[in-house]
Amino acid sequence: MSAEVLDVYDEALRAAEESRGAELILQDALGRERMIDAADWYRDRLSGDESLLGRCAGPTLDVGCGPGRLTVAVSALGHAALGIDISPMAVSIARRRGAAALRRNVFGPVPGLGRWRHILLADGNIGIGGDPAALLRRCRELISGAGRVHVELSSPGVRSWAGRATVRGANDRPAAAFRWAEVAADDLATFAGPAALHPVDTWQEAGRWFASLEKI
Repeated sequence: MSAEVLDVYDEALRAAEESRGAELILQDALGRERMIDAADWYRDRLSGDESLLGRCAGPTLDVGCGPGRLTVAVSALGHAALGIDISPMAVSIARRRGAAALRRNVFGPVPGLGRWRHILLADGNIGIGGDPAALLRRCRELISGAGRVHVELSSPGVRSWAGRATVRGANDRPAAAFRWAEVAADDLATFAGPAALHPVDTWQEAGRWFASLEKI
């Protein structure tokens, strides 16, 4: 991810921590725009988190942890939890909130290779890298034989996409481009199959859609 995108992301996280406007505008590869409020990532919990957290009964890796909401919550349940993020601001905020967090790219060296019981890809993080199948293959490498990958998805019927997206903040700075993706719940098998993963649990809560994947 480019320095320009990280700057936009870091500024939104800083604004969320300071209770200022933290809105981001994402334009996807299909030209659709939507607003994302980074303040949601900074909350202690979001509606729908409970069912996700309840499935993390063991060492958990929170990929793209942001300011550490889920990492802190898993730790509070008494389980080992580590958050990773490429943003130095995200890692700093997560640590200030009590999370164990490292600045890491999920496709690079990550502690606990092949030993994680659970991996979280929440808050749209199935989009990391712009290639959901490649991301899921990497997560498969990271989990143990009995491990599970818990993925948040878009609603069924939403058009999945992967490719070039742009993001901009509330200031006048030009939009920054990066690779991202979105996967609808009814398209998950298209990406999970090539990664040798299959869904063992799917559910909906508070308008959010999730699935748990295991190794085939």
